Amino acid sequence: MGETADLVVVGAGPAGLAAAVTTLAGGLNVALVDSGTAVGGQYWRHPPDHARSAISTADLHHGLRVYRALRRALSTARARGRLDLRLAHHVWSVTRDDDGFTVYAVDRRRAPEETAVALRAPRLLVATGAYDRQLPFPGWDLPGVLTVGGLQALLKGGGVAAGRRVALGGTGPFLLPVAAGLASRGVEVVAVCEAAGPSAWLRRPGPLLRNPAKWAEGARYGLTLARHGVRLYPRTAIVAADGTDRVSSVRIASLAPDGSPRPGTERRVEVDAVGVGWGFTPQLDLLVPLGCQLTDSGDGNAVVAVDTGQRTTVPGLYAAGEVCGVGGARLSLAEGRLAAGSVLADHGAAPVPGRRRLAAARATVAGQRAFARAMARAHPIPPGWAKWLTDDTVLCRCEEVTAGAVRAARADCGASDHRQVKQLTRAGMGWCQGRTCGPAVHCLVAPHRPYAPTERLVATPVTLGVLADLDDAGENTRRSST
Repeated sequence: MGETADLVVVGAGPAGLAAAVTTLAGGLNVALVDSGTAVGGQYWRHPPDHARSAISTADLHHGLRVYRALRRALSTARARGRLDLRLAHHVWSVTRDDDGFTVYAVDRRRAPEETAVALRAPRLLVATGAYDRQLPFPGWDLPGVLTVGGLQALLKGGGVAAGRRVALGGTGPFLLPVAAGLASRGVEVVAVCEAAGPSAWLRRPGPLLRNPAKWAEGARYGLTLARHGVRLYPRTAIVAADGTDRVSSVRIASLAPDGSPRPGTERRVEVDAVGVGWGFTPQLDLLVPLGCQLTDSGDGNAVVAVDTGQRTTVPGLYAAGEVCGVGGARLSLAEGRLAAGSVLADHGAAPVPGRRRLAAARATVAGQRAFARAMARAHPIPPGWAKWLTDDTVLCRCEEVTAGAVRAARADCGASDHRQVKQLTRAGMGWCQGRTCGPAVHCLVAPHRPYAPTERLVATPVTLGVLADLDDAGENTRRSST
């Protein structure tokens, strides 16, 4: 298999797009790989091209001018034969040798047909983003209980509201745009339960005051919620969901300082859909097997360690966006540009962007990282959240492992992290490979240590047919995406 590009970028969200466009501007040939059917990632998720004229989602987005400019640059580079855009390609493994990296993917553009693809390049940039972090509660496995990211994906991707009467819960500013988006489309948002209190920001107002765009955005969401009569309940959580075939009600309760429910405050609210989110977990599945050094991000997650140019500790490997810590699209765009600048410098290519723009990007990264740290302090996982759990609450839905089984693994067998719990109970061995339950199991048994996913060579499920097709993958690398 010969090299197909100077750089492979995995992930076409804000960080990956900024990195790809900047390196293309510097004269490099780039392969951009993403599992979605369009570029933009979760942040700039849109309806399919054929449906965009009928479904309006522009009000759900920020920075569309930047997004459109990035897309135009990609289209120009692709027309000139310098961009190999691989959409609907799921990367399941990456290997490294003396000559660079081989990225193994599954081409699912013609599903259910799947084709093995292998892309080679001397340099690799990983910008795979993050996904919703969940804390289980009794009834969270009922149909109709979604992540807040899932609710927003339905809105952005198809203009679809998951229910007519919805409750949201968890912590963090992400609850606000989801609630506002639902309310603006006629959904009755019966409650937004925020586990933290407003005083957390008042104790350290500096990062918020230094980011006026953030508080202005929050104020706009607040006005939207007030206009639609949506109530925000601080220091409150959804502690259980009830229903038979699907969720029909939730139980919400006020929280004590440690996050445990206050006795006598629980009440039932009728709903037909629920969205819950406790921040995000960086998607490190491709980076951990390559031996990247990790570091504590301060929000309960381990993230990949990078230098000021987004270089990881593995030569030729760069990272940008939320794999380096969750902090929003503006931060991801700046990190993508910084990573591209390092790629170009290491390649000996034209210095794009220039020194002033690189300095501006570094300043943006520093400011946005400070805001992200402040946000993590203001919206932590409540230490007493496990008091919501009954022993028969399912934690690992794939393998049907209960909270009682995990507690027994810790108490009786000395399990000290999610890896040992996995060995003892099979929690995390199912189809999702711990993406859903891993952070929660870790929070239950090792709450004071940052969570990092278990190392595995296969990052996403693949068929035996794809593995058997690997011998033909070299031919696939020479086919351009249609």
